[in-house]
Amino acid sequence: MRKNHLLILALLAIASACAMTGCGNRAAATDTVPVAEKVTIASAPEGMVYIPAGSFQMGTEDGLPYEGPVHTVSVEAFWMDAREVTNGDFARFVEATGYLTDSEKWGWSAVFDQKTGEWKRVDGANWRHPEGARSDIGKRMNNPVVHVSWNDAAAYAQWAGKRLPTEAEWEWAARGGAEGKTFAWGEEINPDGKFMANYWQGKWPVRDTAADGFKWLSPVASFPPNGYKLFDMTGNAWEWTADWFSYEAYESGETQNPRGPTEGHERVMRGGSFLCNEHFCTGYRVAARNKNTPDSAAVNLGFRCVRSIR
Repeated sequence: MRKNHLLILALLAIASACAMTGCGNRAAATDTVPVAEKVTIASAPEGMVYIPAGSFQMGTEDGLPYEGPVHTVSVEAFWMDAREVTNGDFARFVEATGYLTDSEKWGWSAVFDQKTGEWKRVDGANWRHPEGARSDIGKRMNNPVVHVSWNDAAAYAQWAGKRLPTEAEWEWAARGGAEGKTFAWGEEINPDGKFMANYWQGKWPVRDTAADGFKWLSPVASFPPNGYKLFDMTGNAWEWTADWFSYEAYESGETQNPRGPTEGHERVMRGGSFLCNEHFCTGYRVAARNKNTPDSAAVNLGFRCVRSIR
C-alpha cells in the first residue's frame, strides 16, 4: 500500500494539463427557491451549507481519459461543510477521542520539497507537524488539516455525525450551479486578473511566485466562495471522497446518486492543491480526478464532510 505512496503522490503535481470546456450557466436565482427549500437552507447544521438536488453533466471530454465520458447524473439534496476541515477542527476530534492517524502510526508522511522539486518521505511528518518533526500548527489552526488518510477522514466524519461526499456529490457541489464550466467560478483561471484559488504560479517545480498571496497552504476561506457558498472547493488541499477509484467508473451506467465501485484499491481525491500548476497539474478543474490508497497521506491532502438530509 504505502510502498507506492510517493510515486502516486508525485503524480498529483505532474498530471497533464487539459483544455477548457464551454457550456451554459444555469445557477438558480435565490428568489425562485421554493419556500420549503428555504426552510431547509435555514436549518443547515453549523458550518454547513445546503446543496440542492439536481441533475448535471458530470465529467469532461477534454481532460484525462478517466475524466470522461460526460454523462448525466442526478443527486439528492444534502448539506456540505462550507470549508475544508481545519487543524483546529481535527484537534478537537483527537482531544475527544484520542485518535491516532495513519501517518502517526507509520512514523512518516510525504512532503513536497520546494528546494528540490521532489516528493520525499519525511520522518515525523503528520497532521501536527506538516513539514516534519520541527514544524507545528500552532499558528495554523485555521489551515486545512493535511497528512490525513482516507481512513482518518472517515473516522473524523463518523465522530462528527457526517460522512465523506460521494464523487458525484463533490462535483455537483463544486460546480456551484455553473453547468459545464472548467472551474468552480467559470471559464477563466483568473477572471479580471483576480485569483480565485490557491495554486502554484510560476515555473513548476522551480519557483512559485506566490502571486495569489500564498506559497503553501492558505487559511480556509481565503478566496471567494462558489455559487453554493462553498470555499476552496478547488486548490489549497486535495479532498478525499467516499468512492473507490475506477478508470471506467463513468461507464457503469449508474446515474441516480451514484456511489462508485463497490470495491477497489484506491479512493478518489478531488479539487487539486496549492501544488497544482496551469501547465503540469490542473487538478483544480472541477472535473479533475485523482486517486490514492486509503492509508496514504501527504502535505497537500485533506477533506471536508457532508450530511444527508434524510
